[in-house]
Amino acid sequence: MKVFVTRKIPESGINLLKDHHTVTVSKKDRVLSKTEIIDQAQDAEGLLCLLTDTIDSEVISSLPNLKMIANYAVGFNNVDVKVATQKKIPVSNTPEVLTDTTAELAWALVFSVARRIVESDSFCRDGKFEGWGPMLMLGQDVTKKTLGIIGAGRIGTAMALKSKGFNMNILYVDPEHNSVLESELDAQKTDLSTLLSTSDIVSLHVPLTDDTYHLIGEKELESMKETAVLINTSRGPIIDENALIKALENNQIFGAGLDVYEQEPKIPKRLKQLNNAVILPHIGSATRETRSKMADMAAENMIQGLNGKQPSNCVNPEVFE
Repeated sequence: MKVFVTRKIPESGINLLKDHHTVTVSKKDRVLSKTEIIDQAQDAEGLLCLLTDTIDSEVISSLPNLKMIANYAVGFNNVDVKVATQKKIPVSNTPEVLTDTTAELAWALVFSVARRIVESDSFCRDGKFEGWGPMLMLGQDVTKKTLGIIGAGRIGTAMALKSKGFNMNILYVDPEHNSVLESELDAQKTDLSTLLSTSDIVSLHVPLTDDTYHLIGEKELESMKETAVLINTSRGPIIDENALIKALENNQIFGAGLDVYEQEPKIPKRLKQLNNAVILPHIGSATRETRSKMADMAAENMIQGLNGKQPSNCVNPEVFE
């Protein structure tokens, strides 16, 4: 069968697909428009897409031969799963392989913000460093502080477990009790209001849904400590970006570390100008090992789906009922 891949991914995944199907990879190293995806995947049975691709009702309905959608990401809010399900098209994602990688990046952001690493680097490069000073670049300690995890799924759990060496107090918000965090770290399940007002570091690990859109807004930011650090490696719209910018401009919280943005890839100019914000280009899973594993998993899901089998990471298994 024919498989269209919307952007170049690691070769191991492409080669795996080529062992079973005819593969076409977009020659444009950028996000494709919906029109471009429809045109280039017109005769494809399989569509391997990225989280930056909009695979909505229009796209799905415009591909008459489509039998399988493999999303190269953990999140799949970019795909209209409801429409795909109605058309009996399996949709898959790539969970678990990027859990530790993304949790590691969240910690990198914690230290970058708390210890003003990026700001200090620029300070030195700009020739401003004239010697040690008792008030120079004062940051925040991490050891023995309170870490609040919003969303105690795979990545949130990994993020919290990596705090062991810092003797932290762990709070978490999640619909379910997390027995791993409670037994390993004596973590406490609490409500959002309590977590925000109590935590020194708040890290977001929830999917983007109607319920989590702007989960962190003006009211929530006002309830946080002035010394608090906010980390987002999940999805940009979970934070009301305008409210966050105002909070940072007014030093309402100590700082923020962001890997994702509300209108990605657009980053507001005001946010770029803030020294108390560390901003990254959505690199949560960006290690060679992890991206290759994601490519292999997406390819395997595609192969299974096109063979009429339920993919190992199918997000709409009801298609096979």
